[in-house]
Amino acid sequence: MITASELELRAGARLLLEGASFQIAPGDRIGLVGRNGAGKTTLARVLAGEALPAAGTVRRGGAVGYLPQDTRGGDPPAQGRDPRDPERELLAMDRILSARGLDEVLSGMRTAQRQMGGTAAGRDAAIHAYARLEDRLHVLGGYAAEAEAASMAASLGLPDRVLGQPLRLLSGGQRRRIELARILFSDAETLLLDEPTNHLDSDSIVWLRDHLRAHRGGLVVISHHTALLEAVVSKVFHLDANRCVLDMHNVGWRAYLEERDLAERRRWRERATAERRAAALQAQADRMRAKATKAKAAQGMERRAQQLLARTAPQQRADRVARLRFPTPAPCGRIPLSASGLSKSYGSLEVFTGVDLAVDRGSRIVVLGLNGAGKTTLLRLLARLEEPDTGEIRAGHGLRLGYYAQEHETLDSSRTVLENMRSAAPELAEREQRRILGSFLFVGDDVNKPAGVLSGGEKTRLALALLVVSGANVGLLDEPTNNLDPASRAEILSALRTYRGAIVLVTHDEGAVDALQPQRVMLLPDGIEDSWDDEFADLVALA
Repeated sequence: MITASELELRAGARLLLEGASFQIAPGDRIGLVGRNGAGKTTLARVLAGEALPAAGTVRRGGAVGYLPQDTRGGDPPAQGRDPRDPERELLAMDRILSARGLDEVLSGMRTAQRQMGGTAAGRDAAIHAYARLEDRLHVLGGYAAEAEAASMAASLGLPDRVLGQPLRLLSGGQRRRIELARILFSDAETLLLDEPTNHLDSDSIVWLRDHLRAHRGGLVVISHHTALLEAVVSKVFHLDANRCVLDMHNVGWRAYLEERDLAERRRWRERATAERRAAALQAQADRMRAKATKAKAAQGMERRAQQLLARTAPQQRADRVARLRFPTPAPCGRIPLSASGLSKSYGSLEVFTGVDLAVDRGSRIVVLGLNGAGKTTLLRLLARLEEPDTGEIRAGHGLRLGYYAQEHETLDSSRTVLENMRSAAPELAEREQRRILGSFLFVGDDVNKPAGVLSGGEKTRLALALLVVSGANVGLLDEPTNNLDPASRAEILSALRTYRGAIVLVTHDEGAVDALQPQRVMLLPDGIEDSWDDEFADLVALA
């Protein structure tokens, strides 16, 4: 259980939330919603104990499992070694098992097994240690718990071959699914999940939906996946960025949408009636003011008009939306980017081999494949952020590359928003840089925030702003609609439709593919390139 009292949240000097008191009890399934930058991630971090509120208190009873948007905090230590067993690399399965302390027990058992080959005295001590650890393993659920963790991971698209890999070798999407599996495996009483559907295919989302519906503890989920919200949540907390309040609705998602629309229509009618009556009173007061004997009565009528308006709730202001238009592409040759014979492996894990790709001027290509098939890896190779094991990447005449990374690696987290923009577009005057950032909703002191403290949605907006100033004629876009509210997502899709440069797109979002209207498709890990056909659309959500 989590109890929050009189919470106040701030991002620097900017107020996000004030005076919020609520409880998350066992059985509560809460959808936390609001526009990008409203403070949803900040609130989740405060509830999890990862950050402190500006004012107010949070009391936690029972274990809390928190899935942040940026899960790289779960990456291995230096050199990717198990801190309890330096001779062994930290595996993906170890990270999941750590949720219940099983990784420590199994690591100790492996150490004891090695020590059994030593001296007689050492062998006896190792045997006793092994027996003690094996008893502890049984208390924690034994090998059945390992099987449970593996089954849970498989449901999230993580087969045994991935679980046996060192954690440091996994892609960003695989690491995030490892963290989600770890949180769910922990059996924490209260779950705080920030965009849990990112990097999940449609089958995994269905499994997650059923798993969360069966969860008996408290749950808070931040998600723009409306189908998940509709299926899972029984309450909706709306963080209103304009009023800095948390509106709590004790109804499910569909009923919340209807309730919200009805409330807005009621406020509009009440406001219109009050304005009409106030205008009549004001007009009467103006007529009476002309006579000295009725001046006092006129003042009374004017006060009544003002009171009428003051008692009426203001109309809900529409949330601000980033205005996105991709740049006019710089001139280039017929084939600005091509690759041949690309292959890539991480350790013993072969990602793909023999991939050929030609990106023609203005072409539109979708890259499809199951999770772990190498979609992000291919884009990173094309962007020259990694080197292929074999093959060649060729830049054509006039190539200007723009890369949007799903993990936001292109952002310098130690620099401010404005400093990132200066680095990307040093030729622009600061006034123009600020104007562009303002169109992406970074205004005032927001431009002085370090990129590292931004929410996932804010990082997405900043990365897109840097892409806009790039003048790219080839855009490599890796899940560009992740973490975006519906209005911001609509802006991205509109920009995709009108962009005249070439695009290589990786996405699970069927709407993004519809907007792109692709001409070709690349299927990984086989490296098969084909003309686009609507039959491929069924593979997008599975990719």
